[in-house]
Amino acid sequence: MMDEKNILNLIKKFSNKLPKFEDGRIDYSNSDEAPVITVFVKYQDKILLLKRSDKVRTYRGKWNTIAGYLDEVRPIKEKVLEEIKEEIQVFEKDILNIKYKDSYKLEDKKIKKIWIVHPVLVELKNKAEIVLDWEHIEYRWIKPVEINNFDIVTGLDKILKKVLNE
Repeated sequence: MMDEKNILNLIKKFSNKLPKFEDGRIDYSNSDEAPVITVFVKYQDKILLLKRSDKVRTYRGKWNTIAGYLDEVRPIKEKVLEEIKEEIQVFEKDILNIKYKDSYKLEDKKIKKIWIVHPVLVELKNKAEIVLDWEHIEYRWIKPVEINNFDIVTGLDKILKKVLNE
């Protein structure tokens, strides 16, 4: 299972060697590695897929789930809650359960980046009213077996298998 201390140490390591944005967040733009969270939102037997807009830096037009750089030294749960609030307007009160899975490295040779993925599964109490932000243009609730029917970001199907395996 996830080790919060190791994640915080990893973020500190990047924070010490990479430049920062004006607001203090770590800038991974020119780094060949970047730690991220990939958050699958689940309600009953379906998961939420989001289609990325043309305003995002990577994977424009691809289907993904909620994701974000670990760009501040703070608990991962805070980042998960922030991202689901920002990207789909779902709040902590709507969540039944949060499960964290072991992190692993995923290489995307096309964009020359190694993602240090921290998979998370957020299970909702009720089917939420999804409100998208600028990062996404469309969403769908799908059964997990349908994921490869979509033009997904690199490795998303593998990450989904990791979060669904108990």
